[in-house]
Amino acid sequence: MQLPGPMVWGEPRDPDAARAVLRRVVECGIRLIDTSWYYGPHVANRLIAETLHPYPKDLVLATKLGGARTPDKGWVAAMSPDALRRGCETDLRGLRLERCEYVHLRYVESEVPFLESLDAMIDLRIRGKIGQIALSNVTLAQLKQAMTRTSIAGVQNLYNVVLGERVLARIPHLVMDDQETIVDLCAATGMAYLPFFPLAMPGAGQPASKALGEIATRRGVSQAQVAIAWLLARSPTMVPIPGTSSLAHLEENWAARELSLSAAEIETIAQARL
Repeated sequence: MQLPGPMVWGEPRDPDAARAVLRRVVECGIRLIDTSWYYGPHVANRLIAETLHPYPKDLVLATKLGGARTPDKGWVAAMSPDALRRGCETDLRGLRLERCEYVHLRYVESEVPFLESLDAMIDLRIRGKIGQIALSNVTLAQLKQAMTRTSIAGVQNLYNVVLGERVLARIPHLVMDDQETIVDLCAATGMAYLPFFPLAMPGAGQPASKALGEIATRRGVSQAQVAIAWLLARSPTMVPIPGTSSLAHLEENWAARELSLSAAEIETIAQARL
């Protein structure tokens, strides 16, 4: 999401740097890249294909359908079956794939019933256009409803070290307690949980997290690394997807997997969440 230009729109300021990040991702051994045709739009997928195609056999390109962009750089729902089919074909062309192996249905509130959109995803899988179906931006009720209809490979929801009612209020249909239950349900059933905005940090009107800062200082690491380490400790199926257009940030984020927090540190951060 950070590879295109500002506001996830247009070309990056430094295309060569964006390609260098993608090459380094593969060199590091990272085997999942989260993307979508509407990042740019089209820009992120094109950069990925230009830089990495033909892809390593074990590289997972996780895409998402359900949204679209407007000329004023806004974000809108694209939940109808026709829109989902068009989005899938756009992802396939942009990424130079015959099938998208792991695709999120990102729920954006619209007049289209959730199950109608889910059925369209199931049809895409039957037709061989997509492999595993995952969900994004969903409630606990929607997840449970979907699980009775088809196999769900994972969930991508807002979740991070500062998540709380004040933060979650930006997405009115989501409920704080549901998010913790969803994380636990994913772990219990073997579904991946991909937190979006995993590096949401205090600031931009949010109170500072004293606990996060103190742990980072004591450990001699960045707050971002502590945030990722906390997420990894939270669940065995947690797969953080921190976006970056910087090689330095990529290396910093990747190194966070080697940071092991103590039980006391994990609990301190949990208690400090807003």
